[in-house]
Amino acid sequence: MLKSDLYPYTRQDIVQSLREAGVCQGDHLFIHSNIGFFGASSIGGNPQDYYRIFKEAIFEVIGSLGTLVVPTFSYSFCRNQIFDKVATPSVCGFFSEAVRKDTTSLRSEDANFSVAAIGCKARELTEDVSPYSFGRGSFWDRFYQLKGKFCNFNFDSGSTFFHYAERCFKVSYRYDKPFPGIVIENGKRVKKVFYHFVYDLNKPQDMPDFVKFDKKAKALGLTKTSNLGRGQIVSVSAEDVFDLIKESLKEDPRFLIQGDLMLKEKV
Repeated sequence: MLKSDLYPYTRQDIVQSLREAGVCQGDHLFIHSNIGFFGASSIGGNPQDYYRIFKEAIFEVIGSLGTLVVPTFSYSFCRNQIFDKVATPSVCGFFSEAVRKDTTSLRSEDANFSVAAIGCKARELTEDVSPYSFGRGSFWDRFYQLKGKFCNFNFDSGSTFFHYAERCFKVSYRYDKPFPGIVIENGKRVKKVFYHFVYDLNKPQDMPDFVKFDKKAKALGLTKTSNLGRGQIVSVSAEDVFDLIKESLKEDPRFLIQGDLMLKEKV
């Protein structure tokens, strides 16, 4: 490892950075993460140490009344694969997979967009979720109702929650598409259907583009950012995300997609 790759942050630095990013006691956090981008540190010598220390730091800040949630998306039905919430791995990176494997975590049974949660509201957020991944009764709906907070490690302020907001506001470029498949329940194969709120892949102008949201949220002071190692932690409340998308879609129905920019680049 090159000397320039070393960023000797400590467990206490993680705690301090979370607090500077606006994380508080009792917060319910959803974390999109790329922990490796923080750089190597002095907190441990193996992946298990890194996970343990990040988890301890998070719960030191949010306390026993808080909840940690991560995406454990697998897109199983989208890929015509069987989904087993006990065994199917996450495709969302090291920290996500470590939470999924944590014996204290609970995972939702969504064959495409499952999440894993630890803490006070873990059961409430993961049990009996809607088959509509971004509909009422979904994880995202419950997280919003609980006034959750997005706390991204080395990502901007965007999140998968945007699709829940888009569905609530009935955007014209997405629709519910059924994905049937097999889930494993108590060792048995069970047929189920989950609905993903998709866009038409033949319309590249409808591809997600969250840059406008991130710039606007930061300009309005809705996000808080702190440094850790060579990376950053960015937080924003689900309520602020929802409200900003609501108002922005009124002004620009294509606020969250490539839109005219993509069309101009093709001309």
